[in-house]
Amino acid sequence: MREQWSLNSVLKNPVVLTIGSFICVCLALGASAMFFQPSTVTQASDEQVAPPELLAQSPMAQPAAFSLPSTSEDLLRFNQHLIAIAKKVKPAVVNISIVKTTAPRRSPFPHNPFFDDPFFRRFFGERFREERRQEPRRRQQGMGSGVIVNPDGYIVTNNHVVDEGDEIQVVLGDQRKFEATLIGTDPKTDLAIVKIEASGLPYLSWGDSSTLEVGEMVVAVGNPFGLSQTVTMGIISAVGRAGVGLADYEDFIQTDAAINPGNSGGALVNLRGELIGINTAIFTRSGGYMGIGFAIPSNMAKGVARSLKAHGKVVRGWLGVSIQDLSPDLAKQFETTDTKGALVTDVVEDSPAEDARFRRGDIIREFDGRQVENSTKLRTYVAETPPEARVNVGILREGRNKRLTVVIGQMPKDMAGTGDVGTVGARHALSGLTVESAATGSSSDDTGVRVLKVQPDSRAARAGIRKDDVILEINRMTIKDVDDFDRVTSRLGEDDSVLVLLRRGRSMLFLSLGGN
Repeated sequence: MREQWSLNSVLKNPVVLTIGSFICVCLALGASAMFFQPSTVTQASDEQVAPPELLAQSPMAQPAAFSLPSTSEDLLRFNQHLIAIAKKVKPAVVNISIVKTTAPRRSPFPHNPFFDDPFFRRFFGERFREERRQEPRRRQQGMGSGVIVNPDGYIVTNNHVVDEGDEIQVVLGDQRKFEATLIGTDPKTDLAIVKIEASGLPYLSWGDSSTLEVGEMVVAVGNPFGLSQTVTMGIISAVGRAGVGLADYEDFIQTDAAINPGNSGGALVNLRGELIGINTAIFTRSGGYMGIGFAIPSNMAKGVARSLKAHGKVVRGWLGVSIQDLSPDLAKQFETTDTKGALVTDVVEDSPAEDARFRRGDIIREFDGRQVENSTKLRTYVAETPPEARVNVGILREGRNKRLTVVIGQMPKDMAGTGDVGTVGARHALSGLTVESAATGSSSDDTGVRVLKVQPDSRAARAGIRKDDVILEINRMTIKDVDDFDRVTSRLGEDDSVLVLLRRGRSMLFLSLGGN
């Protein structure tokens, strides 16, 4: 029978291992002799014998002098630069853990002193008495990362890291622990600000994410799987990624720097050690790293952080139009040869857009000097523009280029969905809705969100949602106001099925909105 060889059998055989080692050493010596042989020494032919003085200088006769090529010196300097970046960034990246206390499950039997009577226990037993007892509150823990952006303890992280946490604890790189205070959250960009009571902390300065180029090298730092102070390196794979379905306002940096669960809220820095992104999510089928990670660009994060710090909320610009992307067929109908821009489908009454004389059918091509590639880009540009700013807008109207000047307003407090700058038929089943908090209506006791407008041909319209319906639940989660609506819908994917509980007049109604 022929003997089968395996790695284990080789390792267990000392004779085979010794012979193999000897062969490897000989091969290595021979390779090194050829690699480091000076170019001025020529090999002797079969008929010639090298003189003794040449043999004495042979690489086989004495150790070869090892000198690095200039490219290797460059690599060593670059490696030292990466080490310096890691040393600079790591102290400013923190571990964030949250504790959430869940409500106990209540017994269906209300407390009654008769149930403690031995007479009742005699017939129903102790088990009946035990079933009445409430389960203890359960504490659930979550973990993520954060970046110190101010020496006085202000930390930027993701909204989904701290969302609904009853307690927030921050652990610094030197293992000091602090209880953090939540300053503000913004579900529309998935950003949040927390603060710890400390001063003189290491922090990262903001970089300019608008200058990033595909192929640029970046470094990611975070706490994947709870492993603190983890550094990975990669490149910028793409910029301006939108339509991912992670947030309302998307302009993601895509990178292949390894990002895993727990990295959320961590830092993405350039080779100058500047903060150019907040790591947010990964694309994965396995739950782990697959080479595609997303980070919120620093320019967006910086504006949101400043607004949260100053106001506890994000003050966004408002144009007052509903928009959609251009398809090739629509482009022909509106006398243009390409699909770049955002097509205006409606102009909100008494809005900045109406004052500036925007019309249905206008194609917005340029906003404040920036090219508008699609409706998502326009949403982001408008939201980032401070209210009262005077902006020049380039449009295409009936085949002719035209310029309009608009004074940007502030997004109405109780509006969500398409009321700011909506995208028709966008990322999830409820994207075609404009809503307001029901408490702003006739009764202050109302909860939920009232539907102000339903986009025609949207999934919500096809499912039967109507104007003035009051949405009370989405996927069995209670919706008390617009903030709840934003938080829940920001997590919906394009293909997700949605179950909605709504009140229509005096009736309660469930509606199911299937996936695409």
